[in-house]
Amino acid sequence: MPVEIAARYVRTHEAAKLLSLSARTLEKYRCHGTGPVFRKLGGRVVYAIDDLEAWTAQSACRSTSDPGYDAASQIGRRR
Repeated sequence: MPVEIAARYVRTHEAAKLLSLSARTLEKYRCHGTGPVFRKLGGRVVYAIDDLEAWTAQSACRSTSDPGYDAASQIGRRR
């Protein structure tokens, strides 16, 4: 039986689904430089799964009184 290898990179639409965002929001974050790290392979924009996970980890908080809560709520917004 062949072994399936998980995709290491995903396109914008798949990345947006993984992050529960619209593809358009992810595109805006990319233009503003506030989104996850991306790569340009030929004419295609791709995201590494590890980079998506790292970007979401930046906004991890345990409560609204967490010292990093205010900074985390700004992830993805204009700088």
